[in-house]
Amino acid sequence: MGKKAAKAKGDPKGVEKKKGKRESAKRAGAAKAKASIAEASGELSGKEYARQMKKLHIELVKLQEWVKFKGLKVCIVFEGRDGAGKGGTIKAITERVSPRVFRVVALPAPTEREKSQMYVQRYLPHLPAAGEVVIFDRSWYNRAGVERVMGFCTDEQAERFLKSAPLVESTIVNSGVILLKYWLEVSPEEQTRRLAARIDDGRKTWKLSPMDLKSYTRWDDYSKARDDMFAATDTSWAPWFVAISDDKQRARLNIISHLLSRIPCEAVPRDKVTLPKRKGKAKAAPLPSAVRIVPQKF
Repeated sequence: MGKKAAKAKGDPKGVEKKKGKRESAKRAGAAKAKASIAEASGELSGKEYARQMKKLHIELVKLQEWVKFKGLKVCIVFEGRDGAGKGGTIKAITERVSPRVFRVVALPAPTEREKSQMYVQRYLPHLPAAGEVVIFDRSWYNRAGVERVMGFCTDEQAERFLKSAPLVESTIVNSGVILLKYWLEVSPEEQTRRLAARIDDGRKTWKLSPMDLKSYTRWDDYSKARDDMFAATDTSWAPWFVAISDDKQRARLNIISHLLSRIPCEAVPRDKVTLPKRKGKAKAAPLPSAVRIVPQKF
């Protein structure tokens, strides 16, 4: 028996240690191979997504300051089927900017009074003023989509809307508003996966309404409504931009990158910021005994 064999036999801990190192090396190799496969197939790692999103968030803040500085009026419309990723995209856009500049509009079902008005009337007060970016989470295009498919309006009303929408949008654009319209396109398989995931997820159950379930059964009707909408309202002054959203992270990055390219901006001059000195010694001041402290459960 050789010295190495004798040593291994007499030192079981050493054998286990070597075995553990081999297993660790195998796991590391498998992880590296998995990462290589993901990179080759175009999959985006969470780390890379966060890195790219941070860069885009910085550019969105620059855009925010430019919009305020130049008094721009920006309106962004998001449309798409249930589960297409509109809400997540809007959240990604607004995560690091001021809600006083970036304003999200998600209107509820119209009241009886609003139903008696000119159709687009209830949307008009929400259009941006100077220095604002307004994001519509669904918009006046409800008439071309859910209202038409689910029978909340007549075919005649839907056709009338499709004829008038380009004229209304022309007026909006001619008033100085930068109007961007995005359609998020999701596949039937991915929509099914996302909606099914909402059933038992306590964070998402509110996203699955009885109307969503009825809409889910009418995929082909929504496809026709989408195509009719594109044909009638994809104009040179207010074109539609379609984002493939089966990969939600890539869709968010692509949309933000695209909207930044549509609104060229420059760095706004700003003074160098330094924290001033505090007055006094700035010691931690004890709280009054009468205040109620939130229990520290975590």
